Amino acid sequence: MPRVKEIDDARGDPVLEELFARERAMHGDLLNPTKVMAHCPPILRAAKMLSASIAQSGTLPRGLAALVSLRVAAINGCPF
Repeated sequence: MPRVKEIDDARGDPVLEELFARERAMHGDLLNPTKVMAHCPPILRAAKMLSASIAQSGTLPRGLAALVSLRVAAINGCPF
């Protein structure tokens, strides 16, 4: 059971509605970190923008970035 209540309903917040729709389209559902950060929509939006900037920077080839994500997930015991 999570220590922080997860939010999966946008409650009419336009920022959450946009971010939730985008994530559901991409992943089929909301990721747990998104549900937790939804308590503060501006922080959630900034975190998503930071993540997208890193992913789009092209610093790492996509294949290597995917391997890094897989390894980090394995180290943390998370399914990927």
